[in-house]
Amino acid sequence: MKKELINKFDEKSAKIGIVGLGYVGLPLLLRFAEENFEVLGFDIDATKIEKLAAGKSYIKHIPDSEVAKVIENCASATTDFSRVSEVDVIVICVPTPLTKNRDPDMSFIISTMNSLSPHLRKGQLISLESTTYPGTTDELLAPYLYERGFTLGDDIFLVYSPEREDPGNKNFSTRTIPKVCGGYTESCLEVGYQLYSQVIDKVLRVSSTKTAEMTKLLENIHRAVNIGLVNEMKIVADKMGIDIHEVVQAASSKPFGFTPYYPGPGLGGHCIPIDPFYLTWKAKEFDISTKFIELSGEINSSMPKYVVSKITDALNERQKPLKGSKVLVLGIAYKKNVDDMRESPAVEIMEQLREKGAVVAYSDPFVPKFPKMREYHFELESVVLDREVIQQQDCLLIATDHDDFPYQDLIENAPLLVDTRGRFLTPRENLVKA
Repeated sequence: MKKELINKFDEKSAKIGIVGLGYVGLPLLLRFAEENFEVLGFDIDATKIEKLAAGKSYIKHIPDSEVAKVIENCASATTDFSRVSEVDVIVICVPTPLTKNRDPDMSFIISTMNSLSPHLRKGQLISLESTTYPGTTDELLAPYLYERGFTLGDDIFLVYSPEREDPGNKNFSTRTIPKVCGGYTESCLEVGYQLYSQVIDKVLRVSSTKTAEMTKLLENIHRAVNIGLVNEMKIVADKMGIDIHEVVQAASSKPFGFTPYYPGPGLGGHCIPIDPFYLTWKAKEFDISTKFIELSGEINSSMPKYVVSKITDALNERQKPLKGSKVLVLGIAYKKNVDDMRESPAVEIMEQLREKGAVVAYSDPFVPKFPKMREYHFELESVVLDREVIQQQDCLLIATDHDDFPYQDLIENAPLLVDTRGRFLTPRENLVKA
């Protein structure tokens, strides 16, 4: 069956199933379709399916034209998981959040496998792309296949290949970002490698699914720890009257031994604030304390509170209490030039400001209406920035530095402008760095 499945990949006659059509799954669906594979997407959100059927995108940085092109030719989507029997490949791209206690929440993976399992058949490849702790593929997914009587590496194949999407990054695409792949068996790895080689420029084989799972965690832990370091240095530098952004810029001139990381109001996105704690949780099984990870998590999680304290102090210096002051938050997506709200520190800042009595509003060209979120609820729509609106605020906070904001108008007309992103380096009376 291995040879037969690989031949289907080479001939582009294999039908590809993508489970979970979010920021990872939708670009992957488009990538396979671009290479003329027939693709069937699966999602529990009927609204997404309806938009795709109409040739519409629901992700800001993916244009409607890209979706319409593949839907017309070789892609479709459904909420009917029984149709998984039609596909030769099942790529799972579902969320893996944390519980309130910072334990891995495997409910999305488990519910997905419960939905898929009755409809699996021989000759299929299952690939998990969701970020998770080392051992998930072997310990959680493989038992479903054994329970169905399959022989892994013989009549069904299982791999782990972590996603590496970076929404809004124009320098890299799904095709050009190298792919890591680990198999449950050598045969599984060979099948997985041959699949991804059809659509990704460079595929790196590793020795096991656990190695591939750990690789993804190391990538994100590396960022989380270094961002925690520079956020801590920001606080120290601020007390010393030093601009940390100027320091990072100067240090970046060293051509070796230094990689620039930039401070901000906290961590956002689905990966960096969450993934390190998957390893922290798993490490406890081996009686290991992950001190670097936990410390960086504490620092990064404290940044929204630090930003609010800077706003409070800046208003006090102007004889204004935070309570009752009008604070306009600029940018509520977790990173600039995207509409992704997942784990955005800007929203935590808004919540803290509201709790302290501030009159909170926001402006974000990528988020016209505040979306439904599990932990936060604001009945707000994005404010259109003009000179009058800017002048009417007591404080404007740059939380996410979208390129579309009128920065010259902001610095010239804001009574108080608090900058968490280092957008402005030249000191001004109305400018506070946070």
